[in-house]
Amino acid sequence: MIEGLPRIINAYGTNTRLSGRPLAPEVVAAMAEAARITVEMPAIQAWASRAIATATGAEAGIVTSGASAALLLGAAACMARLDPGAMNRLPDARGLPDEFIVIRSQRNMYDRALRVAGGRLVEIGIPDRLSGPGVRDAEPWEIADAITDRTAAVYYLAGPRSLPMLPEVAAVAHARGVPVLVDAAAQLPPRENLRRFLSEGADLVCFSGGKAIGGPQASGILAGRRDLVSSALAQMLDLDLPAEQFIAPPEFSPLAQMRGLPHHGVGRSCKAGKEEIAGLVAALRIFTTDEPTARWTARLQAVMAAAPGVPLTLVPDGAKPGLPLLEWRTPQAARIEARLRAMEPAVHLDASRIAEGLLAVNPIAFDDADAATLGAALRAAEETT
Repeated sequence: MIEGLPRIINAYGTNTRLSGRPLAPEVVAAMAEAARITVEMPAIQAWASRAIATATGAEAGIVTSGASAALLLGAAACMARLDPGAMNRLPDARGLPDEFIVIRSQRNMYDRALRVAGGRLVEIGIPDRLSGPGVRDAEPWEIADAITDRTAAVYYLAGPRSLPMLPEVAAVAHARGVPVLVDAAAQLPPRENLRRFLSEGADLVCFSGGKAIGGPQASGILAGRRDLVSSALAQMLDLDLPAEQFIAPPEFSPLAQMRGLPHHGVGRSCKAGKEEIAGLVAALRIFTTDEPTARWTARLQAVMAAAPGVPLTLVPDGAKPGLPLLEWRTPQAARIEARLRAMEPAVHLDASRIAEGLLAVNPIAFDDADAATLGAALRAAEETT
């Protein structure tokens, strides 16, 4: 197998840098089964679409190579729609609606995916509530003012502090015939969020498959309107075949409206293999039926039992209902975190608030079997500080 590769205990969470989380046996089995068969990719994406639609309430959905890939494909779909000529030109978006309105307080390092697809970002609003000089942020009328015939979509980064509220944004955009593309990569749990953003007016929503859903790390979901999801799929698929041989599955019926097949599109690098698709579907079915809070809580309690004397507090994650955390407040946070990373195996905690003297243990990405080792490591790191 993988000899000589240093193993870590990932108590940070579903962090891509730390390779995410261990996969459930059912997910591994689904990926192994898919690896032993051959299928037509439109057919397996149609199979996945049915599962995604059941879980999210969307008209259609596809599996991508991650949430960023879903965002890129969603942007390409909003620009090209069902025009194969436009698909062929991207990322050259000249002559196409290529502007994505984005609230300035929602700018982030992942919105690069919109620009990779050929889009241009149009920022609106002043985020005084975040920078400190005031309490205001963007308002719906500012979005309306920014919409022109060059607008491809409104881009919305979902989060507990996102303003304006999504229904207000969607109402303004839809009044002008503009779709709303929502980045909800890390907005799970709670699992209700699988349906929330679409029910609040999103036309497309992107989720990470390798975070809380528990799918392969290189997987994501793009779900929403059938015409837009179909456009995204056409810009990802290998369509190097005679046009008369291509038959659009019913799940992606808008593809039958195209006047021809595009060449390999701007989203070709976003493809998911049959193994990732099967694994993601298996994980999604588990995620929508399982209730992991009690299991996660028991895992954290086992860590606490193995770390007597360490001032750990079991708290709910304020941003993600249903996710418990262990918080460790200590003036030696930086030194303790460095000691843990230097151990064998290395231990990674959530250090996103280390400047406040706060470390956290997230239960999602380590196994029950690691709880005692993790607790002992926390105790050793404190005793040597």
